[in-house]
Amino acid sequence: MAISNLNEFLESYFTAHNCDIIENNEGVLKIQLNEKMDRALMNRPFYWHYVKSMGNPGQPMQLTLITAPEKRDGKNEWIHFGSPRLQQILGHLRNHEKFTRLFEQVVANHNVPLFPWLVTNVKISYQGKQKRDEIISIGLHLVNGSMRIEMMDRLKEKSLQLAISDYCYTISPIIKLKSGFKRIEGVLDSYINNQSHDWAEESLKTMEEELKLVQHFYSGKEEDEEFKDDLRKEIEEVKMRYTPRITFEVINGGIFYLIDDGNN
Repeated sequence: MAISNLNEFLESYFTAHNCDIIENNEGVLKIQLNEKMDRALMNRPFYWHYVKSMGNPGQPMQLTLITAPEKRDGKNEWIHFGSPRLQQILGHLRNHEKFTRLFEQVVANHNVPLFPWLVTNVKISYQGKQKRDEIISIGLHLVNGSMRIEMMDRLKEKSLQLAISDYCYTISPIIKLKSGFKRIEGVLDSYINNQSHDWAEESLKTMEEELKLVQHFYSGKEEDEEFKDDLRKEIEEVKMRYTPRITFEVINGGIFYLIDDGNN
């Protein structure tokens, strides 16, 4: 269910933001940024202020991202779940493109219906002894209730635009957004429940061992108020560090009106 192919996710992200993909080869992704994405990702505000004040168009940078660990070369950026660059990209999506509405581009000379899909990209974070994130893309047909996993892969194959094409019309949703999000939450809950949770059991075991060590260290000092406060703080820190928890975060999403009627 998860978007485990980070390379495809990044290709889709940069393509959607009108950046040219110069190279995409076995875990090496080279992108020519445009000005907008250079400003968003490369942290060069003084450069852009200078070139604009001089009346120059400026030169957006190229960015080479390595998604395959074995391809790391020390020169280019290795990007992975948890890396600062990926967190920056996810933050950009959260802050600037949380929700959108797009229409499939259609060339037609007769009336064509477009069906509403609620598409949500969700980051699942597993936190405990170790931390891990994964991204799931889910599409829900708001008329018949059919659901698609890895919906972003399907959207990559389509031409999307802000305005509806000539001769097209939209089908009104039957499923309301609130109900749609609840259905998506149900799918995510089912996905989590069907996973192995050995990582959580291991985290709890480590927490018990750490708590025993803390208790042993403070043994005999519990009556001293200063040590009592230190003991309480260390216990809270151990529990915060090792208590297993899973959280969902909506990165972005939107309503996409597509020819796809959800039946195939």
